[in-house]
This record gives sequence, structure tokens and C-alpha cells, in this order.
Amino acid sequence: MIKIGQRNTLPVVKEVDFGVFLDGGDEYGNILLPKRYVPKGTQLDDELDVFIYFDSEDDVIATTEEPLAQVGQFALLRCVNTNRVGAFLNWGLPKDLLVPFSEQRIKMQEGREYLVFLYLDNASGRIVGSTKFNKFLDKMPASYKQGEQVDLVVAESTDLGFKCAVNGQHWGLLYRAETFGKLFIGKKLKGFIRNLRDDGKIDLSLQKAGKGKVDDLSDKILTALDKKGGFLPVTDKSSPDQIFSLFRTSKATFKRTIGALYKQRKIRIENDGIYLVK
Repeated sequence: MIKIGQRNTLPVVKEVDFGVFLDGGDEYGNILLPKRYVPKGTQLDDELDVFIYFDSEDDVIATTEEPLAQVGQFALLRCVNTNRVGAFLNWGLPKDLLVPFSEQRIKMQEGREYLVFLYLDNASGRIVGSTKFNKFLDKMPASYKQGEQVDLVVAESTDLGFKCAVNGQHWGLLYRAETFGKLFIGKKLKGFIRNLRDDGKIDLSLQKAGKGKVDDLSDKILTALDKKGGFLPVTDKSSPDQIFSLFRTSKATFKRTIGALYKQRKIRIENDGIYLVK
């Protein structure tokens, strides 16, 4: 079954001067892949990985280009035009993505970037964007486990922290105390389920909980020391930014980890940095 707004693997069924036609099944028939996108050496019956969408004439068409997002995903996109229908955002394809006025939480302005969710509109069957995320998230009960790794998209900044989309299906909260590094709207990153609350809400973390977090960082520090000849110019007095740039972790976790390595006599901590004990 063809998935509009997503990548599909389809066989070549016909060659023409202006491209090739791919088998779109009974629903869509033959789908054109324009000549400029046809890989060199393509022959009949070859299977091609293509993205399926609607062109400027509202015909189903294929491309080998990679859009900035697919249906069911979030993306931070720039508004390139507005008119009486809505806003049009650049998503990396010749035809811009429409965000109707009815799907805008705030009126979009040309030149600004917005985090949007891509979906198929049931009424028109077209691919559109929306900033009304509550329509798409928390539609099913969460079944995550504490400590499970998940994909996050930062969607909003709040007084408590950052509201994130979890695996594109649920809302979760990343408390400011749990953050490190630079976070911004639209940033995609890996995180962990910190807590599943009784009210159904999800607390998030950017690091594994407890011993697993420290063990992973211990391995990273020892490996880095070995590669750098047994010395790194960083200590528990270093700035959070310096520690994050080296190990993508918070200063608190770094301090606990090198403290444990020191007690295990695997490193020495001096004023100028840490040393590998051989």
C-alpha cells in the first residue's frame, strides 16, 4: 500500500523520455519519477526508494530527494510565503508545505521559522502542516518503561522546563534541572523516561538513571583518556559548558563519575586535569 508523504520502495514498470513510471498499485496507478531524479542505470523492474507527494498540479509524484520531514514527523521549517489560504513553508521539495490558517496557533509570518507536525488531511487527502500539536499527541495511553530510551523533539519552553514530543506520540516534560547543553524549539535528541506519573504525565531526562548513567560515562572518560595519552585538561572545577562539549553530560554527573573512578584508582585528579592510572 502506497504511503503518501513517506518513503516507499516501488518497482519501475515503464520508461519514457521524461522519466520512469513506478507501480503505485490499484489506488494510484503508475506514478511518475521525473527524469532528473532517476538514478543512472535504472532499468525496468528495478526497485527504487522514493518519496511520494503531490506536485503543484496536485498529481501524485515521486522524487528521490529527501524532504526535511515526512508525514507523522515534526520539523522546524521556514515560512516563505503567506496568502488568503494560509502559510507556505519550505520543506525541501519544489512544492512548499501548506499550513492552513485553521492549523496555526499563532499567525505565521514570512521569514520566521516554526515547528510543525506533518499529517494527511482527511478531507482533501493532501499533506499539510499544523502547530496545534494536541490534536496528534496523547491519543493513546503511554506504555513506556522507566529508563526507556526515546526520541524527543523540543516543542515549547515553560517555566518548569521544556515540553517535548515523545516518539511523536505523547507529551513529556524535561525539567530545567535535568537539562544541559543548548536546547531550542525544534531540536531533536535522544532522552529517557524518568518517571510515569499517576496522572498519566511523563517526566523525561537526557541521561540514564542511576548506575547505568555513571557506568556509560566512565567508559567514555577512560576511552578519551586513553586516546589523549592519559591526560585530559578537565576537572570537577571545570565549567558546565566545557564538560558538556567533551562528554555531552551535566557537571553533576561528571563529578560523580570521576569521583567513582578516583575511588577505583583508575584516574588521578590534579589541579590541571585528570590522569589515567596505568
